[in-house]
Amino acid sequence: MSSPQNSEKIYLTREGAQKLRDELAYLRDVKRPELAERLRFAIQQGDLSENADYTAAKEEQGFLEGRILALERMLADCIILDDDVQESGEVRLGSRVTVIEDGFEDEETFQIVGPAEADPMNGKISNLSPLGQALLGKRAGAKVRVVTPAGVTVFKIVAVH
Repeated sequence: MSSPQNSEKIYLTREGAQKLRDELAYLRDVKRPELAERLRFAIQQGDLSENADYTAAKEEQGFLEGRILALERMLADCIILDDDVQESGEVRLGSRVTVIEDGFEDEETFQIVGPAEADPMNGKISNLSPLGQALLGKRAGAKVRVVTPAGVTVFKIVAVH
């Protein structure tokens, strides 16, 4: 029986995985030693029960160690999405999809990524988002209906890269 932590796969592009590796290295190699030094200094100040610097540093240490652990787990269990051009023409995880919303002229291009890497402001949408789910498995020329809090929106797939 798999544990709940391992039941959901983490999908990342090579770029996304590298960003997480870089963040992990920064937290381990820079932030952790800085925080350890802050803690040593705060401890030298004496009475820890009324030492705000010590309390703040201990709280920050908890968040830092939690983030390091989360990054280690994500990177250990992640599936790297294939960068190769997809010959099938279907929208899949890792695909770049150019769409146009009904009633508008401007095209938008999104990359379908896993939730851990989603960044809609930078064109990366989760495969679990309403638009991501609607696009998966479709081909250029198809129209998809997306239910959003603002209502139903229709997009036409212009290209799958």
